[in-house]
Amino acid sequence: MNLSNNKILITGGASGIGFGLTERFIEENNTVIICGRRESVLDEVKAKFPSVITKVCDLSIEEERIELFKWISENHPDLNVLINNAGIQKWVSVTDADFYESMKTELSTNIEAPLHLTSLFIQLKSLTTVLNVTSGLAFSPFAKVPVYSATKAFFRSFTLSLRHLLKSKNIEVIEIIPPALNTDLGGIGLHDAHPSVSSFIESIFEQLKQGKDELTFGTSETRLNASVPELKASFNALHSN
Repeated sequence: MNLSNNKILITGGASGIGFGLTERFIEENNTVIICGRRESVLDEVKAKFPSVITKVCDLSIEEERIELFKWISENHPDLNVLINNAGIQKWVSVTDADFYESMKTELSTNIEAPLHLTSLFIQLKSLTTVLNVTSGLAFSPFAKVPVYSATKAFFRSFTLSLRHLLKSKNIEVIEIIPPALNTDLGGIGLHDAHPSVSSFIESIFEQLKQGKDELTFGTSETRLNASVPELKASFNALHSN
C-alpha cells in the first residue's frame, strides 16, 4: 500500500484507533474522509484537522450504509482505500435479561456493516486497498466481551477469505490486529492501563512500509503466532479468577 496521495474512508475515524489512523494518514499527505454517528465528535476532528471530510452515518443501519456509498460515489468517486475500523464492545453476560437485544447492535456494527460496505465499495473502479481492523481477541476470546470477541473472530476469518477473493481484482486486503489499547472501547477507564494508541499507530505504519498484510502489536503479535495449546493456556490464565 502506498502511504501517501490516497483518498481514504475511515469508518469510526473520530475516536480511538480510528482517530489515530486519521491523524497519521493526514500527516502522510492523504485525503481522509471519516464517518460516525455523532456529528459533534466529527466536528471536533474537523476543527483540529480542517482538511478532513466528515459524514454523519450510523453504520448499524443498512439504509445509512447505502446512503454513505452513494454519497461517496457521487462526490468522491476517486476513493481508493476503505478502512473498516468502526466497532463497538459491550461487557455483557449471556445471563443478562437484555443480552439478546444488546448484542444486536454489536452484530450489525461489527459484522454486517463491514461486510456490506466491502461489497459496496469494491464496485468503485478506483478502489485498490481494503484494511480491516480485527482484534487479538479473534484468536483467544475474553468472556466478559463474548459477542465482541466472536465478531472479531468472524471478521478475521472473512478477511482471510477476502484477501484471496479480491486477488483477481488487484485489490489489496490488509488486516490490522490491535491488542487492548488505552481507548474508551467498552467504556471509559476500562483500558487505561494498556498501551497508547500513538505507539500502536507508529508500529502499524512501520509494518505498512514493510509491505506486511497482517499488522500486529504487543500481545496481538503473540496471539497471531501462538499454537493452539498456547491459546488455550492464555484463555485459562485470563479466566482463572
